[in-house]
Amino acid sequence: MDLTVVVVLVIVMALFFDFTNGFHDTANAMATPIATGAITPRVAVATAAVLNLVGAFLSTEVAKTVSGGILREGDGGAAVHPELIFAGLLGAIVWNMLTWLLGLPSSSSHALFGGLIGAAIVGSGMGAVNFPVVVSKVILPALLAPAVAGLSAFLCTRLAYALTRRYDAESGEKLTQRRRGFKYGQIFSSSLVALSHGTNDAQKTMGVITLVLIAAGLQPRGTGPESWVITACALAIALGTYAGGWRIIRTLGAGLTEVKPAQGFSAETSTAAAILASSHLGFALSTTQVASGSVIGSGLGRRGAGVRWGTAGRILVGWVLTLPAAGIVGAIAAWGAGLGTVGLVVVTVLAVGLIIVMFVRANQQRISHDNALEVHAAGTAVDIPSKSRRRELARAARERRG
Repeated sequence: MDLTVVVVLVIVMALFFDFTNGFHDTANAMATPIATGAITPRVAVATAAVLNLVGAFLSTEVAKTVSGGILREGDGGAAVHPELIFAGLLGAIVWNMLTWLLGLPSSSSHALFGGLIGAAIVGSGMGAVNFPVVVSKVILPALLAPAVAGLSAFLCTRLAYALTRRYDAESGEKLTQRRRGFKYGQIFSSSLVALSHGTNDAQKTMGVITLVLIAAGLQPRGTGPESWVITACALAIALGTYAGGWRIIRTLGAGLTEVKPAQGFSAETSTAAAILASSHLGFALSTTQVASGSVIGSGLGRRGAGVRWGTAGRILVGWVLTLPAAGIVGAIAAWGAGLGTVGLVVVTVLAVGLIIVMFVRANQQRISHDNALEVHAAGTAVDIPSKSRRRELARAARERRG
């Protein structure tokens, strides 16, 4: 197949992945403020879309990590060629759509990396993957960032509740102090998460397009994304955030997570801080994992909270499976592409057919808690007793002491 045609296909597929990334991750920023009533769903989606657009222009460090670090671009026996990048994108998109349809916790970022790595290994060998960079820029941030964000959210929540306690520490008398300010603060903190999401996730698609341009000899090695690439990726993720995110945000209307304003504010500020720091350092982390870690940490920061280990385990399994599962799909696509033009066409038709089927199934399915994705599920991993249950537990404790 003509090289120019392949490059165009890769760019189109990359922008479509960016679009799916937008609607896959909208709720990372807007789940908690909608759950607490700080912002309406329609305004939340529009705000997230605009700030994703703006954030995409603020940094290119992550894009450089993707385009010049994870895979070895250019000529040579272990080089990554445009056909392999196309196959990797197919793997990422198919897995992204499948997890979105099934409501499985997953990471769009790790789906992308897994698809690209699987395709590169099958098409060009192990030497096509720069494993030290994968470990330092992808694996380690995936392990550390959610833990750091969760610990930060836990401490912030404890501090927030301590500063706004509703009883006198000495007399034990109930105070009339309110925490309404945190609800308004969530408008700012959730907006900051949406902005930081644009600085990290949109960069990955920019890196993929830059990688294929370098691999095709249309751009010098070591250079960052062109201005038209930045603009196109920013628009794609913003449109995806607004168009597809609405379906996920509607799910929140049923109260998927029991989140109080103080918790939400703590979770969002911790998420934004972790993502912005990672974007500055060029770490291509999963914003979903960071947001989920923050939500769990903030939940544990509330008095009397516990962990539903079954749900937490399901989230962890989804995280662990994403990179290798997308890698397998990318590897299969790369094998088909290696058969020549016919193989590439067959793989493309099959992938597009699967995507269309999943879109149709998604539109036919009733929106409920079963359709919840990612950060929503993280909220259910924390067991926060109700007021009546807390009173019962306190009464039982007093009886035991008596």
